[in-house]
Amino acid sequence: MAENSNNNNSNNISDVIETYLKDILGQQELVQVKRSDLAELFQVVPSQINYVINTRFNIQNGYVVESKRGGGGYIQITHVDLLNNDQVFDDLIDVIGDSIGQANGQKIVQALFDDEVISQREANIMLSAISKNTLRIADKVSENTVRARVLTGMINRLRYEEGLNGQ
Repeated sequence: MAENSNNNNSNNISDVIETYLKDILGQQELVQVKRSDLAELFQVVPSQINYVINTRFNIQNGYVVESKRGGGGYIQITHVDLLNNDQVFDDLIDVIGDSIGQANGQKIVQALFDDEVISQREANIMLSAISKNTLRIADKVSENTVRARVLTGMINRLRYEEGLNGQ
């Protein structure tokens, strides 16, 4: 029982840190903070800050993170507008790579929806196309490979459509 409450505390502090950073991002284009300052503010170890940054502020969720280590090191988080940033499509495709699990694929679709690149209907179609139930491939490696190809194809098509609409 003690493990669960400890795990919940860890999740709660992660939520608090995430909310804090998102509140700042709601007021300005980017957040630039020292990892050690955040750790001190929330009275956590720096690895907890790393965990939050790595799991909650990544390209799948619509964020670009730059990190500089060392004495004057900082973390810079920028929320990117997927609709108006062709480089982000490239970054998403790089993240997908040759293989992607369903959960990470869903995060990418959610980010596209959140940034109004796709409608709710399109998001639901994309989620259906990359779901485990639709793919029904017994071998997980093959399933993740096919999912990556389908998602990459859809993102490339979105880039093409955005280019046409922008003309």
